[in-house]
Amino acid sequence: MNLKQLGILILAVVVIGVAALMLRNKQSESWSTGSPEVGKKLLGEFPYNDVAHISVKNGTNEMNLVKKDDFWRVKERGDYPANFQQISEFLLKARDLKIVQTEEIGASQLARMGLARGQGTNPATIVELADQAGKPINTLVLGKKHMKKSAAPSQVEGDEGFADGRYVQVGEDSKNVDLISDPLENMEPKPDQWLNKDFFKIEKPSAIEVDFPIATNSWKLVRDSETNDWKLAGAKAGEELDSSKVSGVSSPFTSPSFSDVIPGFALADGGTNKPTLVKIQTFDGFDYAVTIGAKTNDDYLTTVTVAGQFPKSRVPGNDEKPEDKARLDKEFADAQQKLADKLKQEQGYSNWTFLMPGWVVDPVLKNHSELLVEKKEEPKVSTAAPEKSTGTNDVESVLVPGKS
Repeated sequence: MNLKQLGILILAVVVIGVAALMLRNKQSESWSTGSPEVGKKLLGEFPYNDVAHISVKNGTNEMNLVKKDDFWRVKERGDYPANFQQISEFLLKARDLKIVQTEEIGASQLARMGLARGQGTNPATIVELADQAGKPINTLVLGKKHMKKSAAPSQVEGDEGFADGRYVQVGEDSKNVDLISDPLENMEPKPDQWLNKDFFKIEKPSAIEVDFPIATNSWKLVRDSETNDWKLAGAKAGEELDSSKVSGVSSPFTSPSFSDVIPGFALADGGTNKPTLVKIQTFDGFDYAVTIGAKTNDDYLTTVTVAGQFPKSRVPGNDEKPEDKARLDKEFADAQQKLADKLKQEQGYSNWTFLMPGWVVDPVLKNHSELLVEKKEEPKVSTAAPEKSTGTNDVESVLVPGKS
């Protein structure tokens, strides 16, 4: 390539770059950045405290968050408690959303912006907000996300960058399309993502029993105190508990979680799909019964029931001083109240069937034989008769010089 050709190539690159920049500026000018609406709150004076119903629709998918008796519920999950913090964060965010750019467009352009209503290709997400009486407060129509390319060049082909905003309309009849600086990523009709994921938690287990449908696989571990070693209840002759294997099952459900709730579903007690029952007692007086059904993909269908028996009074120590009694009595009462509150909360889970992840459930589903020390096979002793010597190579028959 000579200097003339190089110059022509550089000039062509510059011309193309200038043309692209002019086109981009022309497109940007179509957005009214100087509009008096820019900088204003998207929803105006939004009475977020009055919202008692949030409906999110996208095509045929729908999710409803409903406030009942001062508690938020997920309608599509049998009114299971919703995540109040998540809802609160959305309402506060909606209150403060501001218009970054705005443009008036025709109905034929709505699909291009991802704002077309209905069930067609890439429909808009409709967020309807209503009060306790069902009276509409506002409607937010969410279109496609505004993408921003990273300053660093991407190594991924087709990478559009990251979402830093979203095209929206306010109200069903609005002709204006506004751009906001928040993509509102979580506003999707996915009920499982709005559930309150607080769950039961087992602490200080004193006995763990797993009843499998096949009885020979069942087992029970017990211990006398939190510092004592676990023992295999009802161990047969020759059975020895392997302490290295026990560590995987001795702390079940210390911090469990669930993926989803299945309303109106009951685990079968009999037949070919009989569930596994995990019974756990704790030193604090809790009795848990976790019923584990069939595995669906990576999750188990699971139910949990909780009971509790706690001491009603404190037994004073032999050397307890009178001046310490009031303090110790109060500490005891506070501790008992915490146990009672925990019991009340965890008993509420008995009305539901949960999908619990395999990584939570699998560790406790060990068969009886998997907890034992493996028996080493004794070396086999040969009972075959020794081979007879031929005499030619036997030490006793080797000829010695001078002897016949």
